[in-house]
Amino acid sequence: MRDITTSKEKLLKKIRKALLEKRDNPYPQLEDLPLYATDDEIPEVVFAEQFTAVNGQFIFCEDEVQFIETLLTLAEERNWHKIYCWEPGLQEVLARFEYPFYETDKDFELAEVGFTLCEALIARNGSILLSNGNMAGRRLSIYPPVHIVLAYTSQMVMDIKDGFKLLKNKYGNRLPSMITNVTGPSRTADIEKTLVLGAHGPKELFVFLLDDSHEA
Repeated sequence: MRDITTSKEKLLKKIRKALLEKRDNPYPQLEDLPLYATDDEIPEVVFAEQFTAVNGQFIFCEDEVQFIETLLTLAEERNWHKIYCWEPGLQEVLARFEYPFYETDKDFELAEVGFTLCEALIARNGSILLSNGNMAGRRLSIYPPVHIVLAYTSQMVMDIKDGFKLLKNKYGNRLPSMITNVTGPSRTADIEKTLVLGAHGPKELFVFLLDDSHEA
């Protein structure tokens, strides 16, 4: 009798057979292997290059004094008055130098700047790992036309998998409900293929990187 088994049936038969056979994973350490070849790249330099390439604005500060001085100069140049900051850790830094900010969402529709911390900086693609696991929530990094992030050198990692390790160490198994990876200001080129910044979020994105390597 002629075999009329179709190619599809043969394939499904092989799949069922493979599922029934238990084999050891030939690559048990695959997920732990680096995606890129290791080299002597400095994460801070890689991040600065990648972040500025997508219209982000990067500022490195050796200490809090330099951070505040740079922020004051920038705010004066841009005529910023309504800077919103809801995270206690960041409020403490600003309050220490008597820098004015809004600590509630009163008149939030008039906000000019949203000031937040972050979970990590991903050097490889110049992106910022954010979550709603802190007081800034979802709104502060999205609604104001300018978003400023204060990050620390201890949060700088080379790849996104390393960023998720920081999240895992911080939150354990109870990860925040919103985790997002932001690469540059909001943008779109849907209309006549013309790049427009600020289409779905902040038009400008700043990262202040503060050196905390000297801290114990």
